[in-house]
Amino acid sequence: MIQNIAGIKSAKKPAGPRRGQLELDLRSVPRWGGRRAGAGRKRCASPRIPHARRAPLDSGHPCHVTLKLRRGLPSLRSILLVRELERSFRETRDRRRGFRLVHYSFQHDHAHLIVEAANSLELASGMKSPGSRLSRAVNRVFRCRGAVLADRFHVHVLRTPTEVRRAIAYVLLNARRHAAKLGRHLSRAPSVDPASSGRWFEGWRVPQRAGADAPAVAPPRTWLLRIGWRRAGRIDPGETPGGR
Repeated sequence: MIQNIAGIKSAKKPAGPRRGQLELDLRSVPRWGGRRAGAGRKRCASPRIPHARRAPLDSGHPCHVTLKLRRGLPSLRSILLVRELERSFRETRDRRRGFRLVHYSFQHDHAHLIVEAANSLELASGMKSPGSRLSRAVNRVFRCRGAVLADRFHVHVLRTPTEVRRAIAYVLLNARRHAAKLGRHLSRAPSVDPASSGRWFEGWRVPQRAGADAPAVAPPRTWLLRIGWRRAGRIDPGETPGGR
C-alpha cells in the first residue's frame, strides 16, 4: 500500500507543447481627449461670453446690459409682447432695493437695459428677474417652449456723465440706429419708440408726450443717471446713436 502511494506521488504528467513567453505591448493607445492639435470646442461665428468673474461694481455707477435671444424666435418688438413685458416689469419695479431697471428698449433679437445695482452680487442676482420674465413672456405670448436667451448677459459699467448720456441715447434710440444701418428713411419729426421706456423719460430736448400708464421702470438714484449725464446735453429724439 505504501509502495502504491509512493508510486502515485512519483508519477509525472506527460509533457505538453512548450509555450513562448507573452510580451506586454507598451505602445500608446489612441484615446479621446487630451492636449492635441484641433482638440476642444470649435469656435463659432458668434463666440459666447466667457464665464469669468465680473469686475467689482460700485453703487454709484449704472450699467448698460444687453440680453441676446436664441435664433428662430419671433421679434421682441411685437406689441403684444412689449405690453406683456411692461406689465411684468411693473410687478417687480420696487421689490429690490439693491437693483433697479431704469431704461430699456427691445429690438428684433436682443434687448438693451440700463440698470443700477449696489454691487456686482446685486447685479447678478437682480438680472435674474428681467431675464426670466423676458423668457416667460416670450413663451407665454408666442406659445412656445424652451430656452429663450442665447447667452449670459453682457454688461458695460458707465463711469462718466458723457458715457452715461451716450448709453441712454443708444438704448432709447436704438431702433433708429438699426434703421439707419439698413438704409431706411428716418423721419425728421421722430416719435418715441413704443418698444422702449422713452415715453417716461424726462430728458428729451424736445418735449414728448408722456405715457398715460404707470411707468414700468424705476426712477434713478445714482447721481450719474439723475443729474450728471445732463452736463453733456439733453437728448434729441431725432439723433442717430453711433452715426455722424
